[in-house]
Amino acid sequence: MTRVGIVGASGLAGGELIKLVLQHPELELTYLGGDSSVGRRPVHLHPGLRLDLGLTVEPVVADTIAERCDAVFLATPAPVSARLAEELADRVECVVDLSGAFRIRTPGLHERWYPKVDRRSGLAERFVYGVPELVGEQLVGAPLISVPGCYATAITLGLAPLVLGLGLNLRTVVVDGKSGSSGGGLQLRVPDLHPFRNGAIAPYAPTGHRHAAEVGDFLERGRPGSVGSLTMSAYGVSHVRGLLASAYVFTDDEVDGSALQRTYLRFYRGHPFVRVRRHTETLIPVPDPQATLGSNYCDVTALHDPDGGRIVVLAALDNLVKGAAGQAVQALNLRYSLPEETGLSMQPMVPA
Repeated sequence: MTRVGIVGASGLAGGELIKLVLQHPELELTYLGGDSSVGRRPVHLHPGLRLDLGLTVEPVVADTIAERCDAVFLATPAPVSARLAEELADRVECVVDLSGAFRIRTPGLHERWYPKVDRRSGLAERFVYGVPELVGEQLVGAPLISVPGCYATAITLGLAPLVLGLGLNLRTVVVDGKSGSSGGGLQLRVPDLHPFRNGAIAPYAPTGHRHAAEVGDFLERGRPGSVGSLTMSAYGVSHVRGLLASAYVFTDDEVDGSALQRTYLRFYRGHPFVRVRRHTETLIPVPDPQATLGSNYCDVTALHDPDGGRIVVLAALDNLVKGAAGQAVQALNLRYSLPEETGLSMQPMVPA
């Protein structure tokens, strides 16, 4: 059994991690950390966890974590993760960070999107950007893993077959992202109060989003294709869970519209958590977040729009599972050479 700790246990992602670790046959939960909830039990923080785990939230002390944990999940704000990762690197077998502290490797780009996150020189280069479907071999034995953002996961999985599979040079990619309120965490903000959020479509990042920069930074290192301009507009909708990333792709390369579906099916063959949607197979014909809720699946499809001279790529997932905690566990499975679906077999809740 691998002893696992969770720092940031009171947050939404922390709560998901607790549930996933408890149902995992190869993981043992040995530590919960969080400075704002010291002394509280999981049931006090997460109403759905009606179990006595024998654990309470403890102060975050690196020595304690190193003594009691083989691996630790950091479900903490980026500045906190940057500090803790430095303290824990080389003291536990694996640090899995769910924040944005180490997602963007390029220093200048990181400073632009995370100006308050100082990280030790050289530490970011040691992190594996943990998209299991794309970097699985790099995760085996990795001591430091950075879990992609929720939007970034959907966008990257949506675009990868075009860039890494077909080798297309994507001149311009414009992403329209819509996410439920859980994407903002548990911070109390007036625009997120029910009278303002319910029924709304709120453009909270209309001219750019750091997850788009993260995707560009990752795909820029990929071959044989490339991405030129990648921009994003993000909207908050009245759902609690789930997001949809719609990417409008413009390329000067020749596109065989009839082959797109086959390309995606071939690219994700053998990857259980990416479901390529056939447009006539279910009652919901294209990716929709509601068909992924509560699961570690990402549903994707690509359609050719010859009249618009574009490819439309749709990707949907549960932002708290495949977009955060589920993907973190999936990456940890690969780190310890376990089947990646271990402990993650839950099916979507439809309707939710």
